[in-house]
Order: sequence, then structure tokens, then C-alpha cells
Amino acid sequence: MAKQKMCNIPSDVEEKLAANGYADKSGIGVHYMDAYIKPMNTELEDGVKCVAKRRGNKITVTVGDKTGFGLMRRVDVSADPVVMLQACLTEAGEAAGITITEENGSIFVDY
Repeated sequence: MAKQKMCNIPSDVEEKLAANGYADKSGIGVHYMDAYIKPMNTELEDGVKCVAKRRGNKITVTVGDKTGFGLMRRVDVSADPVVMLQACLTEAGEAAGITITEENGSIFVDY
């Protein structure tokens, strides 16, 4: 496995939270999720393609030929969209056999 930087987390992503006054009727922070995962659609330094997509409360993450998905679970995890998204990405990574981590404002993938 090789740990590589996937992308930087956008500096304005926190503005998309309902707690910060952003209009979000979903209850799970879909605008925050979209802003957070958009930069994950990239190519790693070694040429491996990364794709992250949201459809409803399901996020699908693909790194190279490994694909997994996770669900935003408000009841099981937390009502906080930040916590839900991290749990969702962890679930997607485990399903794909990869590890997705956040460190110092960046997202890393270990595959």
C-alpha cells in the first residue's frame, strides 16, 4: 500500500454547514458533502485516478480499480454532518480496501 495526498480540503467548506447559516433542508449537510468531496476527483502522483460521487445519502469512492460506498447515517452515527461524513468516507474506504484520512487540511489515501 502507498499513502498519497489526494487533495486539499477547500478552505470555505465549513461555510456550507447549516450551523453556520447556510440553507440546508437535507438534515445531513449535502452542500457540505458536495464541497468536501469535489476536490477528491483527481489523479494521484503515480497516475491513479480517484473519483468521489454523491447520490442522495450515498457516497461512492473509487481509487484505481477499487470501489466502495458509504452511507450518511444520521441516527447511527451523529446529527453532525462533519462526523457523519468522516464515518461515511471511512465506511467507503473499508469497503474498497483502502484508507481515507484527513490530516492538516488535506485528504490522504492509503491503497
